[in-house]
Amino acid sequence: MTMDEHEWQLAENFFSHLAGERNLSVHTVNAYRRDLNCLKDYCEQNDIAHWTDLRVHNVRRYAALQFAAGLSPRSIQRRLSGARSFMAYLIREGHTKNNPVAGVSAPKASKRLPDALDPEQMAKLLDVKGDGIAVVRDRAIMELLYSSGLRLAELIGLNGDDIVETEGTVRVTGKGNKERIVPVGRYALAAIAEWRRQRANLANVEEKALFVGRRGARISPRTVQVMVRRRAAEAGLPKKVYPHLFRHSFATHMLESSSDLRGVQEMLGHADISTTQIYTHLDFQHLAQIYDKAHPRAQRVKKKKERAPEST
Repeated sequence: MTMDEHEWQLAENFFSHLAGERNLSVHTVNAYRRDLNCLKDYCEQNDIAHWTDLRVHNVRRYAALQFAAGLSPRSIQRRLSGARSFMAYLIREGHTKNNPVAGVSAPKASKRLPDALDPEQMAKLLDVKGDGIAVVRDRAIMELLYSSGLRLAELIGLNGDDIVETEGTVRVTGKGNKERIVPVGRYALAAIAEWRRQRANLANVEEKALFVGRRGARISPRTVQVMVRRRAAEAGLPKKVYPHLFRHSFATHMLESSSDLRGVQEMLGHADISTTQIYTHLDFQHLAQIYDKAHPRAQRVKKKKERAPEST
């Protein structure tokens, strides 16, 4: 059984809602489209002609079949989340009164800690030798990625006036077009200042982008990905290095040094602090040191022990 055009038009209206009202990126909307296509295929294979014909037991079986086919719990969660949002949209538009996905959950995904370079590896990666224009640009890009924990899309989208060198900040437009101000470290500021001095030799006259490619226009994500991989190979790093690894490393090193979860959350632009908490994989010895220095009871216990007479 094939769903008629009206049913898929409801989905197209939902995608327009995501792009127009919720300001989601084309990439995110396309992800919703792929996931709803999977649900549509399931409906057609099981003689479900309308979205409103879906019931809780259908959705549970859909999730179970996905799991049996080898899809990861995380991917199933994403597909259910997309279906849940779509059904909520249909309720809002008056097409149905029930959300059959609301009570369905995917198998629990194991929490995978994000990979990160240690400070020594990062220092080695950032130690790019040379003064050619490509070297200067690449060094500025990598220093800024690590200094401020930017996403690749955020870095690509930067314009020249987003960096305020006198204040040591960068204005970033993150997910959902939300702006935030993030500090920029002195090494990154120095690298950016050096890049600015050479940028005019590469950039087109009217180009506003901070970082440009060899054709003088805004640099592409692919160019940055290839560059980072090449620089990592030149530095002799054993692991696969990609732009988002700078963000993981930034967050990990910041939390290891400060333990300021809220502050790191703001710098990363996470809407939910639980997202930031995945970076709190500090070893027990480091946690014990923080406890001994910061917790009042730990300090009082320590003082009591120092005053206690030796036993005989």
